[in-house]
Amino acid sequence: CDAVETKKMVQAAAEYNGPVYLRLGRLDVETVLEDNYDFQIGIANTLRDGSDVTIVSTGLLTQEALKAAEELAKENISVRVVNCGTIKPLDGETILKAAKETKFIITAEEHSVIGGLGSAVTEWMSDHGYTPQITRMGMPDHFVEQGTVQQLREICGIDIESIKKELTKAN
Repeated sequence: CDAVETKKMVQAAAEYNGPVYLRLGRLDVETVLEDNYDFQIGIANTLRDGSDVTIVSTGLLTQEALKAAEELAKENISVRVVNCGTIKPLDGETILKAAKETKFIITAEEHSVIGGLGSAVTEWMSDHGYTPQITRMGMPDHFVEQGTVQQLREICGIDIESIKKELTKAN
């Protein structure tokens, strides 16, 4: 999500007894989390409460999700943003709570829609007998052309405007 989360993730990985995989971007990004952010392996954090729809995001798309939620609040659409810093283990309980308290879930990630956060959330929900409406936003399962990060987000439909469009459609 940002440098604050990255620092805490690296510290948690160093203290963890077992294999760990960290996937990090190289972009210079805004800081959106406070220094006292409570990162824990396997725990998702609700960064913004909302009652209409939920975005479950990971990585840099958490920043896009927060911006989209802020803009849609001006249109009286209440968006919950859940930052999922770890996908395995997945904090299914936090996501399930959000699913039951809102009408719709969107997952947002800069990763393939196959085998990433969206798949993990969908599988967890299905395995636990709850099947809310979920839209997975991420990289398509085919070759993606070259471009800047922003161009690729637009091409793949994972930029702020695409997220807002999905949230508006869901509401």
